[in-house]
Amino acid sequence: MQHKELKVKLKNSLLGLAIGLSAFSSQAAYVTYTGFDLGIGEGTPLATTPNSTGAETSFKNALIGVGTETFEGIATGTGGPLAVNFGAAGTATLSGGGGSVESVTPGFTNGFGRYSIPSASSSKFWEVAAGSSGDFSILFSETIAAFGFYGVDIGDFSGTLNLEIYNGASLLSSQLVSGTRVTGGSVLYFGIIASDVTEDFTEVRFRTTGGSGDVFAFDNFTIGNREQICRVNCGGEVPEPGSLALLGLGIAGLAAASRRRKAV
Repeated sequence: MQHKELKVKLKNSLLGLAIGLSAFSSQAAYVTYTGFDLGIGEGTPLATTPNSTGAETSFKNALIGVGTETFEGIATGTGGPLAVNFGAAGTATLSGGGGSVESVTPGFTNGFGRYSIPSASSSKFWEVAAGSSGDFSILFSETIAAFGFYGVDIGDFSGTLNLEIYNGASLLSSQLVSGTRVTGGSVLYFGIIASDVTEDFTEVRFRTTGGSGDVFAFDNFTIGNREQICRVNCGGEVPEPGSLALLGLGIAGLAAASRRRKAV
């Protein structure tokens, strides 16, 4: 009797585990990477950005190979729609917002807190006046699973930034990136990686509020597709297909053993 009860308990536990794993996978949330470095004023770029750079490093370490658009190869003053090139990772079209590619001398700001990242060696960035008329979107040439970027001088005049993640016409997620007034010249990094294929996306929309006349700078857009996500990064969040298969075999084996005992 005790042996039979143990088998039944083990069978129920395995069934519960399978159901739990399935539910966890279907409800998995995006993995986000954020870092923020407080500015020192509109006229001086930050010499180092340890927090935002650390977030970018963690984001990229979760991927195998990425493509990044730095805007360095695009003429100053170019507006949208803008072809964005991520190299082997694909292309995209940046549209809307009335923004344009702007340039400053490396090591300086434009006098209003905006500059390229890293400031000491690059000069160009994408700039928009915050507010509904400054909203813009990036439509990717193929479905992707990871997206990251730098934001500079965001929120010093109380403007806010939200990201909307779309797959086709379907809104998958809305992410608050920045919503607190900060010092001019501040730098943030924000990266997002889909936990499973149901969260893969084709478009990112930047939704902004203008505060009291905020203007935002963006730089170093990075993307990655599902094949570029490291298995070691995903292993702790969703079950590997092989693990689910083994679990299914174990449950099937218990059921078969139970049927044989009843036949005897």
